[in-house]
Amino acid sequence: MDALETLRRRGFVQQITHEEELAEQLSAGVVTYYAGFDPTADSLHVGHLLPVMAMSWLQRAGHRPIAVVGGGTAMVGDPSGKTELRQMLSEADIRSNALAMKAQLSHFLDFGAEGAGLMVDNAEWLLELNYIAFLREIGREFSVNRMLAAEAYKLRLEQNQGLSFIEFNYQLLQSYDFLELNRRYGCTLQIGGDDQWGNIVAGTDLIRRKTGGRAYGLTQPLITTATGAKMGKTAKGAVWLDPDRLSPFDYYQYWLNVDDADVGRMLRFYTFLELDRIAELEALQGASIREAKRVLAFEATTLVHGEDEARKAESGAVAMVSGAASEDLPSHAISEPTALVAVLADAGLVKSRGEARRMVQQGGVKLDSEKVSDAELVLDPDSLGADGVVARVGKKRAVRVVAA
Repeated sequence: MDALETLRRRGFVQQITHEEELAEQLSAGVVTYYAGFDPTADSLHVGHLLPVMAMSWLQRAGHRPIAVVGGGTAMVGDPSGKTELRQMLSEADIRSNALAMKAQLSHFLDFGAEGAGLMVDNAEWLLELNYIAFLREIGREFSVNRMLAAEAYKLRLEQNQGLSFIEFNYQLLQSYDFLELNRRYGCTLQIGGDDQWGNIVAGTDLIRRKTGGRAYGLTQPLITTATGAKMGKTAKGAVWLDPDRLSPFDYYQYWLNVDDADVGRMLRFYTFLELDRIAELEALQGASIREAKRVLAFEATTLVHGEDEARKAESGAVAMVSGAASEDLPSHAISEPTALVAVLADAGLVKSRGEARRMVQQGGVKLDSEKVSDAELVLDPDSLGADGVVARVGKKRAVRVVAA
């Protein structure tokens, strides 16, 4: 199966520029391709992971990836998909975030051997630009009318949220990235989420105008759940890849609790399982779909956190359902007497103390196997014992409360 067909069958293709040309190039030899990641936080999340997985499949097919960490573009802020101006980060924060992202990207792509992938920071060329010279060489190639028709800008203007001039420059800078990578490394393909379509097309057009050469774009769909909600959000916020932001146990739980209708699609996106195996799991019905979810959770967690952490998360999930105590359950430490409702909220089992109070009153909270009826209960760390106590909310949320 060729690379483009692999991406298509796994669901990674939303739109393609010059599709027949690109198919020929991917079949004829090694294609150098890139995706960019602005370091606006110190971790990637599962939204970023979708183009990373597409990059990985292309590398497995013999093509050459370039991961661009946007230390330059992060200073401007991408308006794509945003209804308001992104908070400006300090240069120190951007540098720190970029280092963290580079370490994470190395987990999924091979940057080691000669001829393998590259990781670069666009600050290398963007921060040294002479602005007037840049406008004369690059800015003249862009039509303001066409830019205003792009979805990213049009959405902001239609919602009357305003668009800063610095954001308006973003498409030029991303297009220039593509041109610079083309000149330096022979890069001819950019991939990214479908909200990047306008920027990607602008980059392919710029390369063809400036060099007369070929350049292509390929986007992945923006993932929503079966209910129409944006994928990658939990009660605790984004589904981060950094274990300090989201524990491997919570990462596992996220995948274990996806909607039944999403399991097959998520297996194709976020695992390297063969399509035949995924078809078998996708065909499971009724209670058996739980096995497909278990495989998804285990494989997705292994991919990001390693097999040992995936097995611990799996063991903790079994303990949570069975009611058994387990070292593999997530823990929450307290150093002083603390109200149970505060513990439940602070540990992320509920969204607020008010919700915790309601759950206690409705009989939905247990300590170990005993139902809690007192919403004013206080947990004393001196009384928890060496193993702590397991606090449960419903059947799918639990934490081991221990003394700090």
